[in-house]
Amino acid sequence: MLKIDLKKLKIEAQKSLKSAKNLKDLDGVFRSYFGKKGEITQAFNLIKDMSKEVRAKFGKDLNNLKRFIEKSIEGKKAIFTKVVPGKEWLDVTAPGKKLSLGHLHPLTVTIRKAIEIFQEMGFTVVEGPEIENEFYNFDALNVPPDHPARDLWDTFWLKDGKMLLRTHTSPVQIHYMEKNNPPLRIIAPGRVFRYEATDASHDVQFYHLEGLMVGKTISVANFIAIIQEFFSRFFGKEVKVRLRPSYFPFVEPGFEVDMSCLTCGGLGCSVCKKTGWLEIMGAGMVHPNVYNACAINSKEWQGFAFGIGLDRLAMMKYKINDIRLFYSGDLRFLEQF
Repeated sequence: MLKIDLKKLKIEAQKSLKSAKNLKDLDGVFRSYFGKKGEITQAFNLIKDMSKEVRAKFGKDLNNLKRFIEKSIEGKKAIFTKVVPGKEWLDVTAPGKKLSLGHLHPLTVTIRKAIEIFQEMGFTVVEGPEIENEFYNFDALNVPPDHPARDLWDTFWLKDGKMLLRTHTSPVQIHYMEKNNPPLRIIAPGRVFRYEATDASHDVQFYHLEGLMVGKTISVANFIAIIQEFFSRFFGKEVKVRLRPSYFPFVEPGFEVDMSCLTCGGLGCSVCKKTGWLEIMGAGMVHPNVYNACAINSKEWQGFAFGIGLDRLAMMKYKINDIRLFYSGDLRFLEQF
């Protein structure tokens, strides 16, 4: 049977403890005596093989040695962890560190605010797929087969050549009108994709909000009233709008919508190029061919449609000069909101 000299073991333990310079060394000493193959652990494993007379005395001495080493280790640990006056000080009355909380992205805030305003004016929020076919994205919206928007430089076509990433949320109108009869009052917010060069005011993806209102007597005057109310609520100040004739395949007549410059109040500045107005969106009265594609009688129903770039709204509201910042993930930018 293996014999263990407890007196010699105690002397070795004292030497090891004395040479320990830090907590890491102290942990090594602890493991060498109390680890799975440590000296004290192995000594306890021998007790079962000892005679009754030897076992009693050896066990008593071993327990005394165990307590001695444990107490010595704790004493040494207290020295290493002792706070030195003047070097370390803890103010127990000081408040705890404030946790850093996340917040909504400026685009999310813009989208939610726009939805809230239109819902308060009686519009229903409708969503649709981001992957569309040619019928819903172009044909049903009266976009001619030879229109440039169908070409590769404006559209992300998928491999089969029949499906594409939607270029606007206008297809949602078609989906909705196929299943619902007028009168209608809806908005369709969502992400859209266009194959174009990226710069400070253009990106391959952005958020678009399409609106549609159809009834028996809906006119351009209704559109002006609703969109002017929307801008005034969104920007928190009175905003004037004006319409300029323009062409969009899915409306007739069509027009560009300008709003009074918020920077100069319509007086003229560098932002609005001294005109007092900013181009903000496209709109118009829904083309009869769009109604026909959805089996709605265009002689009985009429209404307007409009499309707003939500990224551009956010840029105007927060005075952001580069659309790419929204998608950069740069915390220096995002933490400002």
